[in-house]
Amino acid sequence: MEKQRREFLQKTGMLAAATALAPNILVSSTRSQNKKLGVALVGLGYYSTDILAPALQLTQHCELKGIVTGSPEKIPVWQEKYGIHDKNVYSYENFDDIANNSDIDIIYVVLPPSMHAEYTIRAANAGKQVWCEKPMAPSVAECEAMIKACKDNRVKLSIGYRCQHDPNIQAYMKAAKEKPFGPVKMVTSAAGYFDGRSNHWKQKKAMGGGVMGDMGVYAIQGARLATGEEPVSVLAQTFTTRPEIYHEVEETAMFQLEFPSGARAACHTSYGIRMNHLNITYDKGWVKMEPHSSYSGNKGSMSNGTQINFPLENQQAKQMDDDALAIRNNSALIVPGEEGLRDIRVVEAVYKSAAKDCLVKM
Repeated sequence: MEKQRREFLQKTGMLAAATALAPNILVSSTRSQNKKLGVALVGLGYYSTDILAPALQLTQHCELKGIVTGSPEKIPVWQEKYGIHDKNVYSYENFDDIANNSDIDIIYVVLPPSMHAEYTIRAANAGKQVWCEKPMAPSVAECEAMIKACKDNRVKLSIGYRCQHDPNIQAYMKAAKEKPFGPVKMVTSAAGYFDGRSNHWKQKKAMGGGVMGDMGVYAIQGARLATGEEPVSVLAQTFTTRPEIYHEVEETAMFQLEFPSGARAACHTSYGIRMNHLNITYDKGWVKMEPHSSYSGNKGSMSNGTQINFPLENQQAKQMDDDALAIRNNSALIVPGEEGLRDIRVVEAVYKSAAKDCLVKM
C-alpha cells in the first residue's frame, strides 16, 4: 500500500508539473458561456462519494473534473466511474499544483471541519473559486481567515448550505421578509438523528466534531432564517447519554436565542435523538415545516392554508448550479462565507453559555 501511495504521489506530481500552464485568470474569460465549470472534490468520503459526485451528474452549469485524495486505492474507482483524467488527480501533498490546471475552476472542500480553513485558504491562494462544506470551520477566527483569503485572491467562497437553495426553505424565508402574518413571536427548531458510530470525526474534538457544528447549524439556520435576524443572546446546555462515545464533544444541545425584535427561539440538536422540524409562530398565524432539513425533500404548511411542497429533484445539484451561475455571472452567492461565519458565532456562544451556565450576550 505504501509503495502504491508513493507511486501515486510521484505520478501526480510529475503530471502536474508537466501540465503547468499560465497563472489562473478569471473564470469568465477561461470558460465560454456554454461550457460547464470544472469542479474538483477534496476528500472522497461518504458525502463526496454518495451525494456530491452523483449530484454533479445532474448539474447543468458545472461538472466533476478532478479529485484530491490521500487514498490512492480510490483513484481507479473514481476514474473509471467518472472519466477523470490522470492530470486532474491530486494528493494532499501536491494539492497546490492545482493552481496550474485550467480544467479546474472550483475546489469543493469536503473534509472534516478541522481541515476546512487550511484547504479553503490553499484553494484561494491557488486562484480557484471555493465551495466549502458546512460547518464552515470550528472557530470564528478560522472563518474570518477563510473569508479574507478568498477576498484577497478575488475568488468567491460559498458554504454548502443546500437547504437555502431549496424553494421550500425559501418560502418561509420570504415570509420573514414580507411578514404576511405579522412579526415572529416564537420559533422552535430541531435537527437531529441517531448516530451509531463511535470512531468518526463527529466524535472527535480535534477534527471539529460535536453536534453543534454539524446538525446544530440546521437548528440555528431555522431560527435565523425564520426571523430574518441575528440573535442577541444565547442560553444553552449540552449533555450526552452515551459518555463512552461522546466524551470529547457534546452529543445533544438545547439552546434559547433572543432576537432584536423580541422574537425567541427554542432550538434542539442531537446525535442521539431523531428530530427534524421547524415551527414558526407569528402574531397572526404560523408556519410549520416537517421535515425541515431532509435530503429527500422538505415540506410544510401555513395557517392561511398554503402548502409548502415545491418539487426539487436534487438539492445538491441545485446548490452547485446556483453557485456556478453566481461565479459565471459574477453575481451574489446565495450562501457566501459570511453566512457560515454568522452560524459559527452562534455555535461559539452556545459553547460559552453551556460551559459557564449563563446567558451570553452577542
